[in-house]
Amino acid sequence: MFLGIDCGTQGTKALLLDASNGRVLGQGSASHDLISGPNGRREQDTEQWTAAFASATAAALAEAGVDGDAVLGIGVSGQQHGLVTLDAAGRVLRPAKLWCDTESAAENQRLLDWLGGEQGSLERLGIVIAPGYTVSKLLWMKARHPALFEQTAHILLPHDYLNHWLTGRACAEYGDASGTGYFNVRTREWDLSILRHIDLSGRLEAALPELIAPDKAVGRLRPEIAGQLGLNPDAIVSSGGGDNMMGAIGTGNIRPGAITMSLGTSGTLYAYSDTPRISPQPAVATFCSSSGGWLPLICTMNLTNANAAIRDLLQLDLESFNALVAQAPIGCEGVTLLPFLNGERVPALPQASASLHGLTTENLTRANLCRAVVEGVTFGLRYGLDLLRESGIRSERIQLIGGGAKNPLWRQIVADMMETPVVCTTHSEAAALGGAIQAAWCHARQQDADASLEAICSRCVSLDERTAVAPVAESVRAYDQAYRRYRQLVASTYGQQTPPDLTPVAS
Repeated sequence: MFLGIDCGTQGTKALLLDASNGRVLGQGSASHDLISGPNGRREQDTEQWTAAFASATAAALAEAGVDGDAVLGIGVSGQQHGLVTLDAAGRVLRPAKLWCDTESAAENQRLLDWLGGEQGSLERLGIVIAPGYTVSKLLWMKARHPALFEQTAHILLPHDYLNHWLTGRACAEYGDASGTGYFNVRTREWDLSILRHIDLSGRLEAALPELIAPDKAVGRLRPEIAGQLGLNPDAIVSSGGGDNMMGAIGTGNIRPGAITMSLGTSGTLYAYSDTPRISPQPAVATFCSSSGGWLPLICTMNLTNANAAIRDLLQLDLESFNALVAQAPIGCEGVTLLPFLNGERVPALPQASASLHGLTTENLTRANLCRAVVEGVTFGLRYGLDLLRESGIRSERIQLIGGGAKNPLWRQIVADMMETPVVCTTHSEAAALGGAIQAAWCHARQQDADASLEAICSRCVSLDERTAVAPVAESVRAYDQAYRRYRQLVASTYGQQTPPDLTPVAS
């Protein structure tokens, strides 16, 4: 039995997997709070992660009705790009800055200028560093918290921190490391020069964790943690990875031909590649996968969080919100919401704010507002899919995961807007499942160096054909017009921030 953990923005989820037959035995979850502040600050206390880890694990064990001694391995998925700094004694120096934090946007621009702009960053790192990446958070911390910066002895990503808490060892894995901004995705090595540019003392490079391959173990549980969690002290902790990398494993997206779309707090879209196919489009991040290849990916920073903001504004529960979305027509009678509440990465608008367009006395309705936010956040994913397609990524079907995937109406909207059939995986908590599968793979590799991840995925990942939907031709045409209006509004509102292929259309 293997335990998969997904530590996300809103909470931690735990999943117990019998890897011999693919059965999920039990699940649990616990929530996190967000520390929000001016200028895009988004942080969390790491104590919330460890407390939620323990609560979610206990709930999963209780639901499964099994003893924690049966757990042979643990795989941790974590939100990408976050920064956790520890001192020499292993104490956390300050709250973790998260992927959705844009407070260091100015520092990111300074680093991007030093790299030679987007082209220089692509040539050097294989990705274009973006606000929210870890590297700019380090420069921000040096400027804003110099005394704490001087004490930094370990630089960890969220999932690295949880692995350190579990085992006492500081390690990083290629996939999650790809999103730091100081990692070369082609060679799978740290890029030390950018860290020396931030601080000449060598402190940052000395604080880097050891890089390990995705099929390697970080170590075994510390006895006190095993006792606290009620788990087998001999259980191994696999390398783990970023939530998107673990989501790829949890949807079987470990070979070319599949596209996974996640409808969570953020929106992500990614596909597997067996070569580092670097896209000329800066918004496409060619991260390493946690299965031995690469994972071309786009990420939008506003998705279910924007939906929730409109729900809260209109004081609606989820059922009432969805009913209003269904009442409004495609295109919301001309209402378009640019939902950039947290700034945005795709399109690349870190300093943007949200805005409503096209309002009249006739179309200003609750239903149109509700549908406009769902369409607006999904347009961002369509924008990203266009970029992936321009990079040569092809798929006949989109595998949908995340909380939003449970909504049948949203699934149909995705199919129509992307003009591609959509299906959900049987287990929607793909990142936690991916962590459990990776732990099983790591455990198997200790006995057989050739143990196959693909074989484990074939047993443990399945599609729920009851959720399958196909695009409707009439809806596809309607969304094409609404999407063109969205693109025109992005271009006219933010100027040359959008790609030059935008063709203005009449609204």
